[in-house]
Amino acid sequence: MKRLTIIIIGVLATLSMSANRADSLFVVKALSEARQLPSATNLPLHFARLFLGRPYVGHTLEVNDREQLVVNTRQLDCTTLVENVTALTLCARSHRYTFADFKQVLTRMRYHDGRLNGYASRLHYFTDWIIDNTARQIVEELQQPNPPFTTIQTINVSYMTTHPQSYKALKADPSLVPLIRQQEQDLNGRRFRYIPKAAITNSQLLRTVVGDGDIIAITSSKPGLDIAHLGFAVWRQDGLHLLNASQLHKKVVEEPMILRQYLQKHPSHTGIRVIRIKNEE
Repeated sequence: MKRLTIIIIGVLATLSMSANRADSLFVVKALSEARQLPSATNLPLHFARLFLGRPYVGHTLEVNDREQLVVNTRQLDCTTLVENVTALTLCARSHRYTFADFKQVLTRMRYHDGRLNGYASRLHYFTDWIIDNTARQIVEELQQPNPPFTTIQTINVSYMTTHPQSYKALKADPSLVPLIRQQEQDLNGRRFRYIPKAAITNSQLLRTVVGDGDIIAITSSKPGLDIAHLGFAVWRQDGLHLLNASQLHKKVVEEPMILRQYLQKHPSHTGIRVIRIKNEE
């Protein structure tokens, strides 16, 4: 009976998670090598650079008929890059080096209150992701000093429920739409300070405020959206750059142009919110 119980638990765990053997090998290798890194290593940037060159693929979490933890380190969009890097960083900082540790951290980060309970439990809007992970001391959002955080974003999200046909799960199960709408309503009206794109300069102030490896969330004026794109801050001599899973380049890159130029090319991009991974999970 005990053996049967163990088998059942193992089957349930497999059913609730989708991954490839290459993912577990990559994660374990990355975490094992992290043990040997100097203590001063910028872990978010170190792990983010391990993904450079990997292909950009959208909707990698939308592969199953029912919600499962998807681990995909081979193909990334901007959100899964941020989540994978953050999970690796948290594991390394807390001296947790197994694939099981990584999956546990990823689950806690991706779902409301750290619990996977269907599609609606996933943190779909990045503002919700920030709020939830801030509450559990995983990240902190920077909103001071002023300047450069001179502008306020008032959240007004509705994109998912006004475009349900764009989402596999909502298209297949319309009963999920009211659940997502309630989440949107819970977010709407919240206010967050951000740095407007005109203020993103190669200044000592900005270099002091925004650190290498901080998560950059690009704010959007597109109706129904809060955040247009994500990546990691990288300072070079000429200014601030973005390490991101790029739809334009079709892979993970350190964007050659400075972030200010990148934002100017997108009229709906209004500025950046800055999120820092905390030292311990």
